Amino acid sequence: MSLPKVAFIGTGGTIASLGATPIEVLDYGANGVIMSAEEILARFPEVALVAEVQPVPFRAVVSSRIYFDDWKALAALCLRLETEQPDLAGIVIGHGTGSLEETAYVLSLTLKTRVPVVITGSQRPASALSTDAGLNLVNAIRTAASPQARGMGVMVLLNDEIHAARDVTKTSTGRMQTFRTADFGALGHADGDAIVFYRRPIRRAAPDTEFDIAGLDALPRVDIAYGYTGSDGTAVRAFIAAGAKGIIYAGFAPGMSTPDDFTAMEAAVAAGIVVMQCTRAGSGRVYQGKRLREAGILTTDNLTPQKARLLLALALTVGGKDEVPRIFDTY
Repeated sequence: MSLPKVAFIGTGGTIASLGATPIEVLDYGANGVIMSAEEILARFPEVALVAEVQPVPFRAVVSSRIYFDDWKALAALCLRLETEQPDLAGIVIGHGTGSLEETAYVLSLTLKTRVPVVITGSQRPASALSTDAGLNLVNAIRTAASPQARGMGVMVLLNDEIHAARDVTKTSTGRMQTFRTADFGALGHADGDAIVFYRRPIRRAAPDTEFDIAGLDALPRVDIAYGYTGSDGTAVRAFIAAGAKGIIYAGFAPGMSTPDDFTAMEAAVAAGIVVMQCTRAGSGRVYQGKRLREAGILTTDNLTPQKARLLLALALTVGGKDEVPRIFDTY
């Protein structure tokens, strides 16, 4: 029986890094060695046991620097791979874990491909004594090739767990179990004998979305203001002055702000900026009570601030403030 064909796009990150020694698991970036997709596959030849894997060149991007131009290029590349290779079973993207969840969510909202796309990374460099890079890569390839993965939107695979791009977030700086879905848990697992799914996301995801970034030069500016005891509205006012089209307020759970921040948020609404109340808690919905309604401040459902920022930016590319509640209920 022939093996499924899977494309692997390497964008850099820890999974592509080589430290100076096998016990260098923290400052490996100082070594300055980043492998290409082809070099990563050569380092972990076990991938050939589960699929026919095609390395796809892409630029190496530090995860703290990745942004719209990279996302746009990745979306176009995924579409080209599917179009040019009708027998392609899936696509895996290697990525730095710092911003992995944001790339995954943007692609889950904007990709036009129907083959499964799985994003993976690692907590330890490929050179480390106990690296997770190899097994994460193998399991991501297995997941992307699974017929059950179709229709799931973009998925994230690390530590044997399969998560929905919308819901997953990085929760630890260095532990292997860093990626978690707080409210709903994993979609499934990459076990040794099978890829097993236990639930399906019901929020709309790629490719059946209304967002198209192919013709955009940039996303509208949306900023995040972080609420804390004593915050006095300075950040919100600065974002107004900077020309923000939207502001996400990461406030106290279940969705509150300091009085001075609230006053600044009201000023932002008066200036025509879309302001959304979020929470810094990392879990749970934000309720739009009377005070928020009267102030014209919207709410972000259960999205984290960084995910809410991305969805609001995309929402502003297809409509004005009146469309935002529908979009947050849909995606």
